[in-house]
Amino acid sequence: MKKIVVFSNMYPSKQHPTFGLFVKNQVDLLQSAGQAVDVIAIDNPDKGKLTALKKYMSWFLRSCIYMLKNRKQLALTHAHYAFPTGVLSLVGKKMLGIPYVVTVHGGDIDKMAAKNVRIRNFTRKILQQGEAVIVVGEKLKNDVILRFGVPESKVHILSMGVNTTIFKPAAKKEVREELNLSIEEKVILFVGNVIKAKGLLELVEAFEMVKSTTPNAALYLVGSQKDTAFVEELQSFIQERKVEGIHFKSAVGQADLARWMSAADIVALPSHHEGFGLVALEAMATGTKVVATDVGGLSYLLSDGAGILVEPKNTVSLAEGLKKALDPTMLSINEVAVQQRVTANSFDSILQALLSIYHKAGKI
Repeated sequence: MKKIVVFSNMYPSKQHPTFGLFVKNQVDLLQSAGQAVDVIAIDNPDKGKLTALKKYMSWFLRSCIYMLKNRKQLALTHAHYAFPTGVLSLVGKKMLGIPYVVTVHGGDIDKMAAKNVRIRNFTRKILQQGEAVIVVGEKLKNDVILRFGVPESKVHILSMGVNTTIFKPAAKKEVREELNLSIEEKVILFVGNVIKAKGLLELVEAFEMVKSTTPNAALYLVGSQKDTAFVEELQSFIQERKVEGIHFKSAVGQADLARWMSAADIVALPSHHEGFGLVALEAMATGTKVVATDVGGLSYLLSDGAGILVEPKNTVSLAEGLKKALDPTMLSINEVAVQQRVTANSFDSILQALLSIYHKAGKI
């Protein structure tokens, strides 16, 4: 069996266990199915011009040497993110004839390609010359086809998948005891990087409105706090408004994250943009209600009554959605739609679809 190599500019390490964890999960899934997979990735999220230059130069050099040494054993390369990662796969195809697949996650299209004409043109070339382009949501599929000229026949919608052996319903009382949470609290949970684009300023303001009618509400923000400037801005915003009941928690592993989701009354995702919204899917798999903005993949995941969709960057709409989710007399979640989304994006379903794409692209 020929092997594949996965390139990614995000991958977890012992020091940064959640950095690009979704890529590692997919690699583990492939390896568990017997597919030979090597990984060459950046596992250091540290920023700064000099740091970035060193780590990207080292990564590109290691990747090129790897392809030169292993070109006869490789069926294909798989790049996560069109730019800059896709440049490696493009070089491998041009110089060594190695076919490739590229996964578009959202930021590489919405933000990176918009930086300048050069990056946009590189992105277009990478997407057009790949054997297959995987996108994690319907909106991204339309963008790839309409904005970057990729034939529809080459574009596949495929999320990173949810591990339903980890993310599954658990008794709320038991997990709250494990996490030292009061059973009386109405727990609103946010999971993700603590950055402005996740809509956290709006969430704090909306939570303040919720507290006026639900005094026992509590908001837990679980995730990486590496954007220290924004964390300070957010904390100042909370202090200025004198909002009580907001708690910051560091990023946790998947097993602990599943417990947090099961313990919550609501998982809130007020993102300004979201390629797919894996956190929402994971919450749905635990049986917890989701309130999220009507953007990107969230629009699909929570459609048909699978959750509550609110207007992006609209504090009042977000507050109304949270209040509705907390009031059992006002909300009826479509459990059939929830189960359909979870099943369609389970690891088993994703694995079969991914292997099918690989077979067509690289004859593995």
